[in-house]
Amino acid sequence: MFLFISKLLPLFVYPLGLSCLLLIWALWLSRKRSRKTYVPILLALIILVVASNPIVGKYAIASLEHQYLPLVPTPKADAIVILGGATRNNEPPRIMPDLSDRGDRLVYGARLYQEGAASKILLTGGRVSWYGGESSEAESMATILELFDIPRKDMILESRSLNTHDNAVYTKEILQREKLNKVLLVTSAAHMPRSIAIFRREDIDAIPAPADFMISDRNLTEYRHSSQSRILNLIPNSQSLDYTTQAVKEYIGIFIYRLKGWL
Repeated sequence: MFLFISKLLPLFVYPLGLSCLLLIWALWLSRKRSRKTYVPILLALIILVVASNPIVGKYAIASLEHQYLPLVPTPKADAIVILGGATRNNEPPRIMPDLSDRGDRLVYGARLYQEGAASKILLTGGRVSWYGGESSEAESMATILELFDIPRKDMILESRSLNTHDNAVYTKEILQREKLNKVLLVTSAAHMPRSIAIFRREDIDAIPAPADFMISDRNLTEYRHSSQSRILNLIPNSQSLDYTTQAVKEYIGIFIYRLKGWL
C-alpha cells in the first residue's frame, strides 16, 4: 500500500497535477458564480508557465545532477551496482526489453565493466505487478547486457526490490553473501543524491558513478550566447516541464525518505 500511495499522492503535487486541481477548483467556483474564480486559474497559469520555463527546468534538474560528477579515472571496485528503471519489459509488440529514457545507466554500467572497473555487475530491480510485465527489471537488464558480450556468470540479479530503499537493503544482503565490499553505484545523475545517501545509510561502501545527465554545462549558459537563445529560453515547453517535474519528484522522495528514517 505504501508503494501505491507513494506513487499516487505526488501526482497531485507535480506542476501538471497541481494545476489540474486548481482548474477543477475554478470550475467549482464558477458554478457558484464566485468572483474569485480567477484566483485558481491565475495560480494554475503561473505554475505551468514557471515550471515549463527552460531556464527553471534546466537549473532545477541540474541542482540534483551536479551534486555528484563522474570520477576520472574511475576507481576500481568489487562490483558495479546498476539500479532498475533503465528498461521497458518485453511485452507485445516488443520482442525484447527496450531501453527507457534512463537507459544510459545500463550502457554506462556496461562500459565500466568492459574497462575493468569491476569483475561483477549486480543488477537490482523487481517489477511492480500492477504496472504489468512478468520478468523483473533485473532480468530485463541482464538480457540487454548480454548484447554487450557480458557473460551471465558475471551478473548477479536482485529481483525483489520495488523502490530505491529496497535496492539498497537487498543489495547489502547479496554483497555480504558474496563477500563483496566496495561497489560503483550506477544510476541517473538526478537520482544519485537520494540513492547514494540510502546506500551509505545501509553501510555500503558505494562510490557514485552517475550517468544519464540531462543537462550539460553548455545547456546552463546557452541562453546568454545570443538573442535567439534568450528568446527561446523564455518560451515554455513540455521538455522543461518534464525537467521540473523530475526535480520535484526527487526532492519529494528525499523528504519522504528522511521522514521514514531511510536517509
